[in-house]
Amino acid sequence: MRRNDREITDQAVILDLLERCQVGRLATNGHDGYPRIKPVNFVYHDGAIFFHTALEGEKIEDIRRDHRVCFEVDLPIAYVTSGKRACSAGFLYRGVMIRGLASLIDDVTKKKRALDALMQKHEGATGEYEYSAASFSETGIVRIDIEEMTGKESLGKGKVREAALEALRSGKPLPVVIKPDK
Repeated sequence: MRRNDREITDQAVILDLLERCQVGRLATNGHDGYPRIKPVNFVYHDGAIFFHTALEGEKIEDIRRDHRVCFEVDLPIAYVTSGKRACSAGFLYRGVMIRGLASLIDDVTKKKRALDALMQKHEGATGEYEYSAASFSETGIVRIDIEEMTGKESLGKGKVREAALEALRSGKPLPVVIKPDK
């Protein structure tokens, strides 16, 4: 990372981001050599990223051809207004970037555990879920085994940073607007 002053080194902050973010972006290598990015609902569970998908289509074809992927989540925290000075405006954020190897889960028990973890994250309930035989057999679960995971943040300085951290703690919908003193 070029700006090591923006690197998130606290694993708890990185894991919080993976829990807090509902949608991640999966990057695969397309058949034509161009990268492809797709938004996916996901869960971080047992040290890996899991998401559900159809068993056919571009995403699965790309993974079967080349299982190297990247995955990214970001959390916009605040927009800092500039008044009339455009270059002083900006977004404050935190994000996680992952490089890893993706594979389709075939084991029924592991697939159910991953689906339950996805449901628990997005529904907020605990326990096991029931799935119809038809939907279970038509749903694919992809696991990304993480080879590298880095976090990056831009939270500003001084009072702006304090306001950004308070926005994170407050539970208010993000992003908030911060109007710094001029």
